[in-house]
Amino acid sequence: MPSVYLVGVSSLTVTASSRSSASAAVVYAALLHAESWPLWSAHADVEWDVPAGIDRPARVGDRRTIRTLTGRVHCHERVVEMVPDQRFSYEQASGLFTSHRGSVDLARAPRGGTDITWSATYRHALPLLDTPRRRRLQVWVHDLAAYADSIVSRHS
Repeated sequence: MPSVYLVGVSSLTVTASSRSSASAAVVYAALLHAESWPLWSAHADVEWDVPAGIDRPARVGDRRTIRTLTGRVHCHERVVEMVPDQRFSYEQASGLFTSHRGSVDLARAPRGGTDITWSATYRHALPLLDTPRRRRLQVWVHDLAAYADSIVSRHS
């Protein structure tokens, strides 16, 4: 079988940050609450892939399906690390490039609230997609922070 080489393919690490007035617990809960994603992200649907009738919190090893606004499946991800109120890490389990791994890190901000850092590494990235991926990640982290802020505002 002949070898296939992808010319111009390299790795890419993207990092985006934002600050929320909400506590890390509120931000973490919003991140795990699949039903809230359409309220703050560009995705219309995030669904945890758990057997029917099972009602439990997400845990390491669980998978989720992320769909775009058009209803097409964007990717399937697997949770690889969960540190409540501190870190949520995942990897792409299927799709065009299955080497995508991401983490959302939460830290107490010096003047209150939470600093959010979302990073993603693509082992096989096409330079043409670098800028859109950077923009998309910055939008997601900003929208997550704004959504958490709105939760705090509603409960004040």
